[in-house]
Amino acid sequence: MIPRYTREEMGRVWSDANKFARWLEVELAATETLAEAGQVPKEAAAKIRARAKVDVTRIRDLEARVKHDVIAFTMTVGESIGDPDAARWLHYGMTSNDVVDTAQALQIRDASKLIERALVLFGEILDLRAHEFRNTPQIGRTHGIHAEPITFGLKIANWFAENQRNIGRFRQAAAEMAVGKISGAVGNASHLGPEMEERICKRLGLKVAPVASQVIQRDRHANYLSALALIAATLEKIALEIRHLQRTEVREAEEPFSGEQRGSSAMPHKRNPVTCEQVCGMARLVRSNMLAGFENIALWHERDISHSSVERVILPDSTILVDYMLAKMTTVVGDMRVFPERMLRNLESTHGLVYSGQLLQDLVEKGMPHDDAYKAVQENAMAAWETDGSFRDRVAADARITKYLDAKALAHTFDLHRQLRYVDAIFDRVFGAHPAGEKSAAGSAGTH
Repeated sequence: MIPRYTREEMGRVWSDANKFARWLEVELAATETLAEAGQVPKEAAAKIRARAKVDVTRIRDLEARVKHDVIAFTMTVGESIGDPDAARWLHYGMTSNDVVDTAQALQIRDASKLIERALVLFGEILDLRAHEFRNTPQIGRTHGIHAEPITFGLKIANWFAENQRNIGRFRQAAAEMAVGKISGAVGNASHLGPEMEERICKRLGLKVAPVASQVIQRDRHANYLSALALIAATLEKIALEIRHLQRTEVREAEEPFSGEQRGSSAMPHKRNPVTCEQVCGMARLVRSNMLAGFENIALWHERDISHSSVERVILPDSTILVDYMLAKMTTVVGDMRVFPERMLRNLESTHGLVYSGQLLQDLVEKGMPHDDAYKAVQENAMAAWETDGSFRDRVAADARITKYLDAKALAHTFDLHRQLRYVDAIFDRVFGAHPAGEKSAAGSAGTH
């Protein structure tokens, strides 16, 4: 991934220096475990531990000649040991992917810790802002058209709940990736045996893959990339919503706009949702990487390398992108400007049309046949829509409706508080019961 989107900590995880350091960590764990078991001389293991070094430039130079990165790595580390008799025990009984796949699990574990931390922080911001706007009325929209009232906090609570599901899915996927394998070129463990494999992986803090070919099976990686794609899709969903709410005709919320920021080279008035648009674009990349991950599952027999070149791109890029997107959206949601007065004005702009569903229900409840009630309500709604008139005034003058609902009943039908009376109950399901004495949405709807 290009530096523009790479945050420092995540960039370090995927640097060549860290990759080779993790390879060396696997090699050292294997050598020392085998030494403890008497399969490698302890003096050799001690020298390897004390002297082994990684030289990225030297590895690259050698790889250009030998055309094999692991061989270039072992040659470089062997040179650094400076004792051929000790160095010959480096990489003993192992094949390339014993090192590469196991070390990759360590890198993914580190990357996953950063992403999980960011997910939790994002959830805390969503929690905070959901409660801040729990009682802020907003029109709910279906098909982009005004539907029925909600609160802005209810919308954010929905984002929070989805983020919590993402945390659960991601933890499970990351745990499945935290496995190593030291079972050799075809997975039969013929050189070191299953016991040594388990002991080496345990030394690295990894579980052992119960069975493998030369590589850890790539369904794990596909599942991990799927979890990342779901996180990206949630962030895209939130970003897209903010983009819609920031439109000039709506202007109910907008992403932060810094003091010296400029929105257009030609139009000084512009305040564009550029960060949210950026996040929507990045989600496409993460989703496409997921597809490549699924393509990597099918390999020839016990291993080919068709997956290798793909993973050099999709694993670093996907984690780097999700890390970046989470940081950006945490700032966007945390510093997002919200305009409650505009929300209320938009809600009321159709002069009561958004209560048509409640009116239909109340008429049926009072005894009016459903089809007759639907026709009466729709006729008034369409007339109010076409003339930009008051739906409430129209139905109050319609004898078909007032036969069943008097003025007091109609006031109850068009009561915003009534529409929002269960917001607290929904919040309790999402966040847990709110403190005793806290104002309810039904009791404070319309206040900001």
